[in-house]
Amino acid sequence: MQNENVKPNFEFIALMASLMSIVALALDALLPALSQVGESINSFDATDNQMLITMIFLGLGIGQLFFGPLSDSYGRKPIVYAGFILFALGSAVCLLAPNLTIMIIGRMIQGVGLSAPRSIAISIIRDTYKGDYMARIMSFVTAFFILVPVIAPATGKWIMDAFNWQAIFYVQLFFAVIICIWFWKRQPETLKPIYKIPFSLKVFKNGTLEFIKYRETVAFTFTSGFITGAFLVYLSGSQQVFEEQYGLVESFPYIFAGLAVSIGLSTLLNGTLVMRFGMRRLALMALTAFCAIALLYVLVFWNQPNPSVFVLVSFLSLQFFCLGFLWGNFRSIAMEPIGHIAGIGAAINGFVSTVIAVPIASFISQYVIDSVWPMFLGLAVCGLISLAIMLAVTKKKVAARFSRG
Repeated sequence: MQNENVKPNFEFIALMASLMSIVALALDALLPALSQVGESINSFDATDNQMLITMIFLGLGIGQLFFGPLSDSYGRKPIVYAGFILFALGSAVCLLAPNLTIMIIGRMIQGVGLSAPRSIAISIIRDTYKGDYMARIMSFVTAFFILVPVIAPATGKWIMDAFNWQAIFYVQLFFAVIICIWFWKRQPETLKPIYKIPFSLKVFKNGTLEFIKYRETVAFTFTSGFITGAFLVYLSGSQQVFEEQYGLVESFPYIFAGLAVSIGLSTLLNGTLVMRFGMRRLALMALTAFCAIALLYVLVFWNQPNPSVFVLVSFLSLQFFCLGFLWGNFRSIAMEPIGHIAGIGAAINGFVSTVIAVPIASFISQYVIDSVWPMFLGLAVCGLISLAIMLAVTKKKVAARFSRG
């Protein structure tokens, strides 16, 4: 049942956020340990070690392509359980990995497993809410979700210093078990039997054909990919930037936390403002600002050395403040027309945006070696492409309404 006026209880928001936040825990808690992990598996190239971050995203994209339609056939809850089991298997591979290649495989398996709770949480929200109210719920869920990146790097560093980097994976498994039990006990199934679709290969074909019928859905899937790709450059390279370029080994977890707070604040603010201004208008304003900030950095620091850490963090804080108005709204705009195929729709949306994001991040990261400038150039280019797509779709939508009289 879809509701636009019934406020969900705190537990629903917290549970959906927890299903999504295990992804952030798996990603961010390992950041301070990348160098130590590399030494343990005889991988000493910092750029290569960044694949332990980017490849889990590839697993996320691939996994939800399958888990989405499976959840449309068998229900949301059984697929979430399957995802947690696969995550545990991937964690075991990482713990036993003798080299970087095997560990990357383990991280990809982790990503495939985590794609189930991550994408199906979105499907559960879409099963239950729609329109701007859905965007509001997504904003509150994302705001809770952002709390994990705030504490994950510092927690990961504390665990590593107290024990070893392997203990980070055991802590991740512990929280995964707790969240899975909570989900099992407290969350009812949201896919009603009459909406179940028998699973077959036609699900992918029919779902894709239905997906591409909606111009906004396709367009905002692409914009999500470009913006996520730009952010992934920062996420995978942040440890190298702050620890190696700036020498802030001890301060890195706290800088990372501060920047995550910037995203969380704007996401929470979006949950309040979206009901007043609408998700499209907020997304357009935030995307315009996102581009302007990145371009300003590119122009001011052209052929210049890295600025002070205070200047860098100020620019990144403003950039990430814009992100809080983009992710939830982009996903909500894309999902709004396809509620009747929420499972496969969320899967295709996530898969396509991830397939776009990972190569972008891998390409730009090659140049973020001794300067942060290439990162901002990547942010600017990805932002401008997304802005062009959004303006084109908006223009066509307005023209279509005008032609109908």
